[in-house]
Amino acid sequence: MSNWQKTNWRNKPRVQMPEYTDQDALQSVEAQLSKYPPLVFAGEARRLKAQLGAAGRGEAFLLQGGDCAESFEQFSADAIRDTFKVMLQMAMVLTYGAKVPVVKVGRMAGQFAKPRSAPTETVNGVELPSYRGDIINELAFTPASRIPDPKKMLQAYTQAAATLNLIRAFSTGGYADVHQVHAWTLGFTEGEKAETYREMANRITDTLDFMKAAGVTTETAHTLQSVEFYTSHEGLLLEYEEALTRLDSTSGKWLAGSGHMIWIGDRTRQPDGAHVEFCSGVLNPIGLKCGPTTTAEDLKILMQKLNPANEEGKLTLIARFGAGKAGEHLPRLVKAVKEEGANVTWVCDPMHGNTIKSATGYKTRPFDSVLREVRDFFGVHQAEGTIPGGVHFEMTGQDVTECTGGVRDVTEEDLSDRYHTACDPRLNASQSLELAFLVAEEVSRLRTRDDNRAAI
Repeated sequence: MSNWQKTNWRNKPRVQMPEYTDQDALQSVEAQLSKYPPLVFAGEARRLKAQLGAAGRGEAFLLQGGDCAESFEQFSADAIRDTFKVMLQMAMVLTYGAKVPVVKVGRMAGQFAKPRSAPTETVNGVELPSYRGDIINELAFTPASRIPDPKKMLQAYTQAAATLNLIRAFSTGGYADVHQVHAWTLGFTEGEKAETYREMANRITDTLDFMKAAGVTTETAHTLQSVEFYTSHEGLLLEYEEALTRLDSTSGKWLAGSGHMIWIGDRTRQPDGAHVEFCSGVLNPIGLKCGPTTTAEDLKILMQKLNPANEEGKLTLIARFGAGKAGEHLPRLVKAVKEEGANVTWVCDPMHGNTIKSATGYKTRPFDSVLREVRDFFGVHQAEGTIPGGVHFEMTGQDVTECTGGVRDVTEEDLSDRYHTACDPRLNASQSLELAFLVAEEVSRLRTRDDNRAAI
């Protein structure tokens, strides 16, 4: 959009954003951020867009995962390493099942703000503004903690820069060596309840042994030692996004310098709203959450606004309906995309539609419901003849007890043991890897069916 400016969103209706009481402090922070280097670069965003285009064609598969909301208090090198490690394991399993490259995108280095279902919350008769993520206010239930503080944007930037620095080191410094990653995965399959996944793990071992025998080793193939890893977050706090937006000298287009990919949530996808306006003008790949209330008409308008040139890899549609509901809602959206001839990459988010309150009072997500929605998603695309391009999970590399089920059989009574999330429940390391095995089986079955059809 030649007439697009990064400030245009300010003239549009805004939702799910804080009202800062100290405007002078806000302007000071924005001015300071606007002088900082961007966290990501245009060439990286263009590479990701090309890879997402491949996922939309079925020539790659997207794995997007990470925290529901990054925390200042829980920030540590170990936490970053553990999540990165599990994503590498998941990617290896998915690569084997899908037989295509896996595009690895973390919900990291920017996932600090969260939309909320209500502007306030009440505890013991006391009503305060909702917690909206560490970039905006604080979790502690006190009046002072819940006041939006613009200076938190500076802390978020610093933490995001440190996270990216460590991720880039892990990606190229030997930590991502394929043999090491597979050794970690074999440790998971040694458990008695993980026996069903051992066969696939053994087949991966045979493949790596064959490659070694053929002379393809980490010494001869750099791609076995390093990975490309991208970052993403919901572009919710637009003052932060605008301050980090830069003009790319190569293309003359605007780059959202806060992350490689940003997405629009199900609560902020109003076609005439501020978030859609901002995302319509940046060169980054854009994600769009599609929930049960997404209409075919709105989707057509949004696709035109967010990807007017109909570029491959530019727009990723992230379906999030809930177990048993994808069959009801997804087909009409798939048909709308077909009618427009739109290039999109379809991705399944089986987390956000499956949050329940346990009998013990904790928010949780049953592992079986998450898996069911993934299977429903693949089933719809199989029926429609379209391509399921990836999955999007809220997960952590830590041994938390926030989602029930999985091979370690986390029960509702176990939730209080290690329930550390500030917002939504996340899959733990074991559940994440188990889900990767199950998704790999789904992808493998789908590709086998497609290959058989092509051969007939």
